Amino acid sequence: MKKTKHNLQVPDIDPWGFLHRRESSNMIKLMLLNGVAVVSLSGCSFLPGRIFESQTNNPQSQVTTQNTNDHSPALTTPAFTSSSGTDPNFVVAVVQQVGDAVVRIDASRVVQSRRFPTDPFLRRFGNPGLSQPRERVQQGSGSGFIITSSGQILTNAHVVDGADSVIVTLKDGRTFDGRVLGEDPVTDVALIEIEANNLPILPIGDSDTLQPGEAVIAIGNPLGLNNTVTSGILSATGRSSSDIGASDKRVDYIQTDAAINPGNSGGPLLNSRGQVIGMNTAIIRGAQGLGFAIPINTVQRISQELITKGRVDHPYLGIQMVTLTPEIKATINRDSGDRLNITADQGVLLVSIVPRSPASLAGLRLGDLIQSINNQPVTKIEEVQKLVATSQIGIPLQIQVERNGQVISVAVSPAPLPAEIQS
Repeated sequence: MKKTKHNLQVPDIDPWGFLHRRESSNMIKLMLLNGVAVVSLSGCSFLPGRIFESQTNNPQSQVTTQNTNDHSPALTTPAFTSSSGTDPNFVVAVVQQVGDAVVRIDASRVVQSRRFPTDPFLRRFGNPGLSQPRERVQQGSGSGFIITSSGQILTNAHVVDGADSVIVTLKDGRTFDGRVLGEDPVTDVALIEIEANNLPILPIGDSDTLQPGEAVIAIGNPLGLNNTVTSGILSATGRSSSDIGASDKRVDYIQTDAAINPGNSGGPLLNSRGQVIGMNTAIIRGAQGLGFAIPINTVQRISQELITKGRVDHPYLGIQMVTLTPEIKATINRDSGDRLNITADQGVLLVSIVPRSPASLAGLRLGDLIQSINNQPVTKIEEVQKLVATSQIGIPLQIQVERNGQVISVAVSPAPLPAEIQS
């Protein structure tokens, strides 16, 4: 497994036989500019954060509350009124009420591999028989939760990424062949479907109203142990991708101390009323009590796009940038010679522009210091990323930059994030 800044780990059994940590080679990279560490948003403009590790595989999906044809809408009201403040057994009540809507997902794919001779003579002169490709099956498992009574299920994209076979097991033991309806590796959300009716579903909560300290419950299949329940509190909200070392993602995560382990990927994080508020996604290797979930409102938004368009278009500018500090300013001015002369003490400095990207076509330049976007002041990379992520493709952003001591405005129209950068 590759290393990340925080040794981030995917909390589930990777379908391909190992814990898969996505470290994007052509999205956000850690670079050095004259000895200064910068976040690179090369082809993958504005993913909020750093390198992040998902729980299993990586298909994209979304939660839908709309009902089409036979699809029942996900509930938006509490399944019951029990709460941790009035019922000491609220976890039991939640599990009994909604636990049947949590599923196990087993994914497998066939891969080609070659055998190479170990004898130095054979390795030098070759032995075609020993180097012929052979097929082997990679397997892994994760979790998911049902959102429509007709069989739509949400999970992590990395749980089913590249799978040839997806098997869904319900709590009652029934198994179904699953079909991936859509996936979005940028947010790590996937939507799959099974042919079934009258299935239990999870009610949907509101992740925008969460407060640190709230009681939460996680249900999933960690390490192959089906229907495992853990509980804790909501430790924090709004953890950026860079906070947890997940630069190839565009998500502000929920942090929880409920136990999350390999196999929990794609499973629900529930509030004390039994509503799903997040999708369990990542852990930090070696840490204790540090689990992360995708907010359910983000999952819903992504799922709606997958359902309506079959894809998710993420706004893209094509820049590499660094949050300016007095120390970085001094280093750049010292090491760049006459190429750059930074006068401001704060802002977001552009250190590279992707050729033929929206930023390049609009006229942004190396050394521009972003001060505001659409008249909203920015001083950190994360602020720029959030404003771009919530922008609309084709609608110009008015970006105010300081260039050679003067403030100018540049209109940049976001384009869809190129597919080769997402994968």
